[in-house]
Amino acid sequence: MHERLQFLQEKLTAKNYRVTPQRLLIMQIFCDHEGEHLSAEDIHRLVQEQFPEIGLATVYRTLELFAKMGIIERVHFGDGKNRYELSQHGKHAHHHLICIKCGDVAEVNEDLLERLERSIGEVYEFDILDHQVKFYGYCHRCRRGESK
Repeated sequence: MHERLQFLQEKLTAKNYRVTPQRLLIMQIFCDHEGEHLSAEDIHRLVQEQFPEIGLATVYRTLELFAKMGIIERVHFGDGKNRYELSQHGKHAHHHLICIKCGDVAEVNEDLLERLERSIGEVYEFDILDHQVKFYGYCHRCRRGESK
């Protein structure tokens, strides 16, 4: 069993939640699509391949539960749609490049703001736990006039 699936099962059990095949499958989808930013509809489509009878409402409830438990994080890219990704568990959230033409999202894993974060914390006497940065512009394909 994947390490994250074991972690999920332990967290659910510790909080007296049922460990269902649907919940495990949704977590497996996040593990299989790590680094992607999946919407509830994306996840629903993938879950239906194994559980055709599962409803979108069940997926939404599971995502809310996982977000509440800190297993996944909800991210917004300014298009009115929630997307989800695996939680970084104490690491700084990575940053995102968002194409305003095609909607493509790329991750920026370098954290170049640590010095700025320390400085702000000292000046404002504020204990910063995390930060998020989103850059909006045009991806390399849209800049060249190509389509996805």
